[in-house]
Amino acid sequence: MRAAGLPAAAGAGLKPQHVEHVLRDAPRLGFFEVHAENYMVAGGPFPHHLERIRARYPLSLHGVALGLGGEEPLDRAHLARLAALIERFQPAAFSEHLAWSSHGGTFFNDLLPLPYDGATLARVCGHVQQAQERLRCRLLLENPSSYFEFDGSSLAEAQFLSEVVARTGCGLLLDVNNAHVACSNRGGDALAYLDALPLQAVGEIHLAGFARDSDAAGATLLIDDHGSAVDAAVWALYRRVLSRTGPVATLLEWDNQVPEWHELRDEALKAQQLLAQCQPAEEELCT
Repeated sequence: MRAAGLPAAAGAGLKPQHVEHVLRDAPRLGFFEVHAENYMVAGGPFPHHLERIRARYPLSLHGVALGLGGEEPLDRAHLARLAALIERFQPAAFSEHLAWSSHGGTFFNDLLPLPYDGATLARVCGHVQQAQERLRCRLLLENPSSYFEFDGSSLAEAQFLSEVVARTGCGLLLDVNNAHVACSNRGGDALAYLDALPLQAVGEIHLAGFARDSDAAGATLLIDDHGSAVDAAVWALYRRVLSRTGPVATLLEWDNQVPEWHELRDEALKAQQLLAQCQPAEEELCT
């Protein structure tokens, strides 16, 4: 089984409008990441562009529709398409979300939350193991952004993720923005949440922007919209993570209101500067 092997450097989400800029400028980034489902086609410009990028940079595939948290069995046809994509592009990493997106044959264009209890844990572990066996690679599981907690949950989210990692051997995709958004919305302590995660299993980190809104009671609500630069609070949490993990492959996500290439590149290079200042994990110190 292939393990995640991204370089301990900063990367960026690849957007079609930026491909020619990337190929022309050859930025000093460690890797590029794409949403797997956008490339499940036999021909056309998307796979052609990806082949050109893949010839120059390591690639991370990020799935959004596998539904590892769903109550229904995994879609075998979707798994087959993922396996073919992985075989074709040989990514250094494949990741998916701790979420569900479909029910009764209907697909919902969202990443939906799930309760953290024993039954859900067994189901998610089974799905992760099935996916890893079919795809023949170690999966990185992403912590979700969330806006509420289920009353029926008997496990904390960090404990749930730790159990999945321990039982399946999967890795963790640590989305620092999601951690900040979720803890802010639920009234949790983001630092305590991060400290409770199995940080030794982190194979990739995500950074992104969020939007501010308010709930029905007028309280601040953070929305994980990937539509702006990384917030100062998220950068601070990222530094805290690096002080524990040492340098880890870090992706800058910007999926909505996508800026010009130079702005996205410069935001990713901020992460690269922090990675360059970071000592190996055993020293647990980032300047």
